[in-house]
Amino acid sequence: MLKILIVEDEEAISNLIYTNLSEEGYECFRAFDGKAAADMIEENNYDLVLLDIMLPEIDGYELLEYIKYTGTPVIFLTAMGSVEDRIRGLRHGADDYIVKPFQVGELLARIEALFRRVGKVNTAFELFGVNINTESRTVKKDGEILDLTVKEFDLLVELVRNRNVALSRERLYEKVWNEPFTGETRTLDSHIRRLRQKLGWEDHIKTVFRIGYRFEG
Repeated sequence: MLKILIVEDEEAISNLIYTNLSEEGYECFRAFDGKAAADMIEENNYDLVLLDIMLPEIDGYELLEYIKYTGTPVIFLTAMGSVEDRIRGLRHGADDYIVKPFQVGELLARIEALFRRVGKVNTAFELFGVNINTESRTVKKDGEILDLTVKEFDLLVELVRNRNVALSRERLYEKVWNEPFTGETRTLDSHIRRLRQKLGWEDHIKTVFRIGYRFEG
């Protein structure tokens, strides 16, 4: 599971980020001032730091100089939105720069794009009592391992990684079965039906009329 440190002194914003990233399957940690963040970075390894600039104790620019030596990617998340501020932040070594107020969807997309650039993929998800690990290829529900076929597992991962996105039957079939889609849907539909039953996710794996399926959560 990818680890993200959120360094933000406004509790409401920190809570918003923490909740949404946790729901996306990231393991999140929080610091509310620069000194606390520096201590956490010294003692732990993170895959990404979301960093405000105007922080108590140690500001974001000073903290960034320290983080750079760890090699950890940094996204500035700040109200300082002028062109000069953006240029300064990026030149100081931030990997991306997002201005408040922001849409959570944009933040998630920027994080995903950054992880793709650095070759990191989230390997663990915890959703509705189900734990999915793509490295060990295991699925547990309430602590017990579920018996999924290879295709059922691959289909589940594709749905979860595209949470709340309508995926066409063609895309799902070609991604999971690795062969051209001929229009015959019984194989895919039967796998979806079994996934719903095994996971108890009848309310989360939705049929999208004339398109395909969507994992909602």
